[in-house]
Amino acid sequence: MRLFAAVLPPQGAIDELAALVQELRARPGADDLRWTGRSGWHYTLAFMGEVDEDVLPELSARMARAAHRTGRFPLRVHGGGRFGRRALWAGAAGGLDDLRLLAERADAAARHSGVTMEEHRRYQAHLTLARSRTDTDLRPFVAELERFKGRRWEVTELVLVHSTLPTSGVPGDRPRYETVGAWPLGTH
Repeated sequence: MRLFAAVLPPQGAIDELAALVQELRARPGADDLRWTGRSGWHYTLAFMGEVDEDVLPELSARMARAAHRTGRFPLRVHGGGRFGRRALWAGAAGGLDDLRLLAERADAAARHSGVTMEEHRRYQAHLTLARSRTDTDLRPFVAELERFKGRRWEVTELVLVHSTLPTSGVPGDRPRYETVGAWPLGTH
């Protein structure tokens, strides 16, 4: 199963972001982008790729410990940027050091569970909004995103998500996400 650890924004944060995305989708050039849907909006902490189901009990136990060792922290959707000319994302503000720490702990939990992880990179908090198959000028969208400041919310849990990529070949078909496990942060 294809897994990743994540922080999921609450419904209020999703609604705020959806209003901005609706404006972005009305801009010239927006039809050239493949926009992600609300159900796919998350801050990935550690992408694991394909994981054998027999690893899940150990992985879950280690994710629970990682969550327990990390206190709750504030976060908000804030600003945005692009990866090259093919991916548009919303950023984060608030407890970014805590978010990075949680990402490191989720990564370590996966590694110690026997999951083969990609080479470790510096964590960049981002929530993917759109992708393009070709090089696209994303600067006008980034300019709009840079002004966005969502309301503050509290991160209270670490979530393990199973993603299923679309196989239909139908344009607009999106990945499906299912929560496999969720663990409260800290000792609360």
